[in-house]
Amino acid sequence: MALDHEVAREHDRAGDQVSTATVIGYTVAAVILFGWFLYGWLVLRQGFIDSVGEAAGTGFALLLFISVVGTVRRSRR
Repeated sequence: MALDHEVAREHDRAGDQVSTATVIGYTVAAVILFGWFLYGWLVLRQGFIDSVGEAAGTGFALLLFISVVGTVRRSRR
């Protein structure tokens, strides 16, 4: 199987462009998820593993939502 170098270069250029708003959005989401973990662990006293699982589940649900929204936005173009 041969690699088309032009396609690879275009893919690399497109992958390098991450907007500042995206980085800020993911940073805010990470801080909120960490706060959710601390709230469950320290305030609700539900246990470390339960708090990690709840925060991870919330993070995966958020990533799924972002993926669906991105797919819908791309299909409209």
